[in-house]
Amino acid sequence: MTDTPEIRGLGLRLRGWRAGDEGDAAAVLRGLTDPEFLRWNTPLTAVDDLAGAHAFLRKRQELLESGEGVSCCVTDEDTGEVLGHIGFSAITPAFRTAIVGYWVLPEARGRRVATRALCLGSRLAFGELGLYRLELGHALGHEVSCRVAERGGYPYEGTLRGAMFEAGRQDAFRDVHLHARLASDPEPEVA
Repeated sequence: MTDTPEIRGLGLRLRGWRAGDEGDAAAVLRGLTDPEFLRWNTPLTAVDDLAGAHAFLRKRQELLESGEGVSCCVTDEDTGEVLGHIGFSAITPAFRTAIVGYWVLPEARGRRVATRALCLGSRLAFGELGLYRLELGHALGHEVSCRVAERGGYPYEGTLRGAMFEAGRQDAFRDVHLHARLASDPEPEVA
């Protein structure tokens, strides 16, 4: 696959991130340096400047082309304003599985953007991508992400011990709540 499939609905548009696009790079930089994002996530490769954001976008394109991942820029369906990110990584075609992750820019929070993006992205993953099981993990204690998962049709399945880096560290680990959704699960109603 060379182009990210696009999907619209629930007041959102999911489109591919554009490698080389200054606006997309600026949005990525703001998202990945946001203190609330960094409180709950420790990226393997830190993005702390525009060069790093452009590298992030290039890597998303490489993962798309290799079939290992699909990343979408979440925008307002009407205005095109960038609101956040949703992506599917660790795609395993033989088992039709992937891991889903998302983040929302600070100014878009409180409008259920993450929940709507999760529902819309799941439609894309189960439909266009042909996946069957999507797993979503969040740091223990991240209650907002827990509610997003549950509202998005991803029930809690258990706690994974030491499965995620501690905030700002790559030498210490914290527990993760695991949620998952199957293609055969009913689609949740999203207000």
